[in-house]
Amino acid sequence: MTEEKNTGAPEELDLSEQRRIRRTKLKELQDAGQDPFQITKYIVTAHSADVKEKFDEMEGKQVSVAGRIMSKRGMGKAVFCDLQDGEGRIQLYVRIDELGEEPFAKFKKTDIGDIVGVEGEVFKTKRGEISIKAHKVTLLSKSLIPLPEKFHGLKDTETRFRQRYVDLIMNEDVRRTFEIRTKFIKHVRAYLDARDYMEVETPVLNTISGGATARPFITHHNTLDIDMYMRIATELHLKRLIVGGFERVYEIGRIFRNEGMDPKHNPEFTSIELYESYADFHDMMDITEGILSSAAKEILGDYHVQWLGTDIDLTPGWQRLTMIDAVKQYVGVDFTAISDDETACRAAEAVGIDLEGCERTWGTALYECFDQRVEEKLIQPTFITMYPVEVSPLTKRSPKDPRLTERFELFINHAEFANAFSELNDPIDQRGRFEHEIALREAGDDEAGMMDEDFINALEYGMPPTGGLGIGIDRCVMLLTNSDTIREVILFPTMKPLGD
Repeated sequence: MTEEKNTGAPEELDLSEQRRIRRTKLKELQDAGQDPFQITKYIVTAHSADVKEKFDEMEGKQVSVAGRIMSKRGMGKAVFCDLQDGEGRIQLYVRIDELGEEPFAKFKKTDIGDIVGVEGEVFKTKRGEISIKAHKVTLLSKSLIPLPEKFHGLKDTETRFRQRYVDLIMNEDVRRTFEIRTKFIKHVRAYLDARDYMEVETPVLNTISGGATARPFITHHNTLDIDMYMRIATELHLKRLIVGGFERVYEIGRIFRNEGMDPKHNPEFTSIELYESYADFHDMMDITEGILSSAAKEILGDYHVQWLGTDIDLTPGWQRLTMIDAVKQYVGVDFTAISDDETACRAAEAVGIDLEGCERTWGTALYECFDQRVEEKLIQPTFITMYPVEVSPLTKRSPKDPRLTERFELFINHAEFANAFSELNDPIDQRGRFEHEIALREAGDDEAGMMDEDFINALEYGMPPTGGLGIGIDRCVMLLTNSDTIREVILFPTMKPLGD
């Protein structure tokens, strides 16, 4: 028995010759009035997984399946094939006495990668493999480019990301990653819908860049003759809806930030933001923990996941630590014992914290101690709470210490997964925060926010105490699929054009 390799042609032929041969085969079919590309529909009655999972009840029954030929093994008047559909693979058994001489000869000319429809009988081979005995085979689409050789597959990272369609054909783990991504998004929706949240949609194009600290993408609206910004967050529109009386809202959508690219960042990514009236950041911690821990249990069947070589325990009951306590524990500087800005900065610099280019304030010194020394030490899920006001322009100040805000970020294996606030609803304080951002922008910080007069106007009508939360969908999927780069969990990641 011989097996045809995934080149679909003898190994000595180069790619251009293989393409020529396949085009010749297509031309022969077209000249004979059998153009596969003229077929518009094929009735599928079963998928590979159905046949395998329900074999006892399907054995001996006629089914119609469709998919891509991934291998062919010939034995003279019989051929075994592996057919790959949307749910997996199943073996085909094609015999000349079942198909007929002419259809069998035509089938033997099919190539690895061709898409076929097969009508046949479910059975089990002598070796015990569940298969389909073909009675009729229909060529539905001709593959004009050979698939990568099956023993090596598609492994070049750049090619995998640029040609995700081939990556999905060849790599089962990649398909599973994106199946988990879809399941996670469905899980998030179900979790929030069950808690009476309403899903909404807000603009992607805005006249003001706001809701986060990031460099935006700028475009131009020809009809209005104005520059517009692709959104860097959905926050300000969603909080307008809270003002309008919707008490629980969320949006899952694409965010665009004109920033660097690394294993955890892509210029466009997916986030979920949600806002709940009469709630605070403690409620948002409960929701964050609930979403991620229940997703792991439901999708993977376990609270323990492997990510970046580390066992991560997502069992509910995650650590909650104020930034001051975290800095005291990991850096050795007690900011509760420091009251003035310059002393705080000197204390930070004394333990090697670089404050060059930073505002010399108590809050900045505290944050830089955390950012430069603590974040990298947070492996198991940890909520860091009570951020300085300097790095939290949209967050409500702490009633106990106005230098701090009721904000948290979730860290897992020193990566940020979520950001949440007790939302600032004081329009006077909010205007002052915006003015501070404007001053930073005028000083050259092109990631600083802008004044949004309409948002201030909305707050002046009155916004109830509100908890708000943003979760990075892509990083959550990285965690659930043990992926080491964000490009592995985005179907079509941003890539530099070839030749540039």
